[in-house]
Amino acid sequence: MQPKKTDFSAFRPFIPYLLAYRRENFFAIVLGIINGLSAVFMSLEIGRAIDQMLGKGRVDFAGLTRELLIFAFCIVMNVVSQWLIQRLGNRVAYGAATELRKDAFDHLNRLPLRYYDQEAHGSIVSRFTNDIDAVSLAVSSVFNQLFSGVAVVVLALVLMFQMSIALMWVVVLSTPIIFFVNWSVAKASQANFAAQQKSVGQISSFVSEMVGNQKVVKAFHREARNQELFEGINEELNHIGQKAQFSSSLTNPLSRFVDHLAYVAVGLVGGWLMLKGESAVTVGVISSFTIYESQFTKPFIEISGMITPIQTALAGLRRTFDLLSQSPESEQPYCPALDHVQGEIAFKDVDFSYTADQTLIRDFTFTAAPGETVAIVGKTGAGKSTLVNLLMRFYDVTSGTITIDGQAISDVNRDQLRQKFGMVLQDTWLFDGTIRDNLTYGRPEASQAEIDHALRKTYMYDFVQRLPEKLDTHLGNQRLKISDGQRQLLTIARTMISQPDLLILDEATSSVDTLTEGKIQAAFLEMMKGHTSFVIAHRLSTIRNADQILVMEQGQIVEQGTHESLLKAKGWYYDLYHAQFEE
Repeated sequence: MQPKKTDFSAFRPFIPYLLAYRRENFFAIVLGIINGLSAVFMSLEIGRAIDQMLGKGRVDFAGLTRELLIFAFCIVMNVVSQWLIQRLGNRVAYGAATELRKDAFDHLNRLPLRYYDQEAHGSIVSRFTNDIDAVSLAVSSVFNQLFSGVAVVVLALVLMFQMSIALMWVVVLSTPIIFFVNWSVAKASQANFAAQQKSVGQISSFVSEMVGNQKVVKAFHREARNQELFEGINEELNHIGQKAQFSSSLTNPLSRFVDHLAYVAVGLVGGWLMLKGESAVTVGVISSFTIYESQFTKPFIEISGMITPIQTALAGLRRTFDLLSQSPESEQPYCPALDHVQGEIAFKDVDFSYTADQTLIRDFTFTAAPGETVAIVGKTGAGKSTLVNLLMRFYDVTSGTITIDGQAISDVNRDQLRQKFGMVLQDTWLFDGTIRDNLTYGRPEASQAEIDHALRKTYMYDFVQRLPEKLDTHLGNQRLKISDGQRQLLTIARTMISQPDLLILDEATSSVDTLTEGKIQAAFLEMMKGHTSFVIAHRLSTIRNADQILVMEQGQIVEQGTHESLLKAKGWYYDLYHAQFEE
């Protein structure tokens, strides 16, 4: 739900990030006072210089020279202090944004898998780019004006009070009008900026999906349809963005209009006071007041000109702290560790549902003996991958227990639990880096002999040795291109190098040809001797030698046994098997 008015509550949790830079803030306050003093005295010296030229019927060159020297000194102090304030402002703004981005990414790493399943990935990425960049830009802009602006307002008010109370009230009364204009426009435009940031996240998500899946797009001739969808999202962003920009753009011209009226009022009232014979009001005083009026209202007008980045930053902060407010996985630092895993895995009366109104796993009970290879088969949506998610504690069971060697995994530290498993998934993932870095991702301390052994077992050793830089060859979009089968072989080698106690293969050989698949299966069998492994497979030819085969349907075991016993039973497995190998 979008906010209906300007809501600065999102800024409150960001304040500690800014206050962390105490030294920079302290010097910024000091420099802001110096900058304000120099700006105010520049205006005062201009008035005095004018009076020196017009007073007593002749020019006082000595007095004029003195005023001009003071004026020049004030200019130097003003320029230097403003430059230093900008340097400090950039350091605080981008430093605070960096810390916020770091905390957000750290929190993202600790969020449960459920969050990633429910949130568009492009929207998540947008928080780290568009949203936090908008925050740093707005903070830098405001920081550069805040301290010097406050100093100018206070000092100008004091000097104006000493020079002419009547003219001071002309200036002071215009300020609430400017503030009211800014507040009214900001109140009306906040919802538009929140909607704009949400739309930016949607377009980022759409483009990310389409760019990452161009093969599928082109294979199904979806270019024209995707163009239509993109133009729809883009047009919505255009519409919302224009509304947000238009509403916020009213503040600056309206503020300047009020400022110009006050400027004219100072001239009219000052001239009227001179005609009345007010001795304290001179041409120089009126000149100084016209500048003071501009200086006094300048901070308010400049803030009004920054309404757009401020509103965008508030929307970005709201989205970022919404991510930070998501409950992370419990760390369980004092839970007992899994030592010397034998490999007995038991599901006892397990129920699980992704949503409260739809139960996927019902009353699931099963035990895998140490060292067994357990194959899980069934139709799409039967709950095969869900069992793996529960075993790895990517999700926690709704009821029931899962144990390893008699110890409930809910009582085990998640990180230590997952370290015991080696996973090879259908979707391969190799990051932009060297082959060596990818292979040792789960075990950086692996020796060269262990790496070579895994490459030989996956039949990738000769391929790597033929590369110019061998293991130091870079993989990535702009680097070495390898086939899907080769990517899968490297991920299998990576799992071997990690030396897990337990193994999970989720369609692990789906991208490998039939001949290589047999060799990989032999390598896995050798690697997992004496260790429990779970194999999820649609290609039933890969699981004939499994110790147990579980046939699942709608979250329950409908058949259980070996390959031969299940074929003899002529039930669910028999139908699945002959559907694939029917002559």
